Amino acid sequence: MSAGNHSFVTEFVIVGFPGLQPEFYGLASTVLFLVYFCTAVGNVVILVLFATDQDLHKPMYFVILHLVVSDILFSTTTLPKIIARYWFHTGAISFTGCFVQMYLVHYFGTVNSYILFIMALDRYVSICFPLRYPMIIKNSTIHILSTTAWIVAKAGPLMMVIRAYPLPYCDSNKIMQCYCDHIAITTLACTDRATYSFPAFVVAMVALLGPLAFIIFSYCSIIVAVLKIASTQGRLKTLSTCSGQLIIIALYYLPRCFIYLSSNIGIRFSTDLRIVIIMLYSLLPPMINPLIYSFKTKYIKQSLMKTFKRSTDPQKESVSAVS
Repeated sequence: MSAGNHSFVTEFVIVGFPGLQPEFYGLASTVLFLVYFCTAVGNVVILVLFATDQDLHKPMYFVILHLVVSDILFSTTTLPKIIARYWFHTGAISFTGCFVQMYLVHYFGTVNSYILFIMALDRYVSICFPLRYPMIIKNSTIHILSTTAWIVAKAGPLMMVIRAYPLPYCDSNKIMQCYCDHIAITTLACTDRATYSFPAFVVAMVALLGPLAFIIFSYCSIIVAVLKIASTQGRLKTLSTCSGQLIIIALYYLPRCFIYLSSNIGIRFSTDLRIVIIMLYSLLPPMINPLIYSFKTKYIKQSLMKTFKRSTDPQKESVSAVS
């Protein structure tokens, strides 16, 4: 069947985990809801701290701000639909709606990759060129780089959607995934997928491996610079400024690269295991990142403590007044 033939599928059905028994649907929806709730609350707290504390209006924290916004939008794009599928048994999504979700999933994923690149650039300049850092990395520099990341990230996902949307979908309409993504959708096309999957694979690898190559280079350079520091305490203090970013970067890149590579070189997993891995690397980082910011980032930790003290002091005063 040619790619120009009419598509008979008018809507898709998001299956989620195919092997999950109906008696566990309530548990699955509750767990996913708690993940979404924790993600939303944690990232909103960071947004509130940023809005109320001028000490956080510095280049590195503006980078974190963009990552927070991207994480919230990604989770809001993916989780509500799969929660509804298990909670209310409404897994259907319109044909166009599925492609909109696919675009947003890949768009926010690409934005995250570029923002992590900017985060690595900030640490690289800060540690390898500390005297030049105030001149090179300014708030305006981060604004320009971040805005560019949000704009440039549109191209790859848009190309994926433009190529996948006209394909003939005339057989199954069941998405074996918790949300619509390129692999899950194009697998259902009644045509040879290879000519469409390879360009999408190249786009994904550019979005992932391009920033990752610089990140690896920057942290290798950072390690070399740290080793030149005479005191052990100085080395540890310098490395501690990067530990949070390294955890965030590892959580984002390693599982994604593994899944993309395995699906294109013939390594096969069970459908449920593959979906579990994808959900872990998609949903855990947005939920865990606020904790990393809070415990591994000096000024956010201080801002959180100041806010907590301000909220508890009036209570102590009221107790003293009563006594």
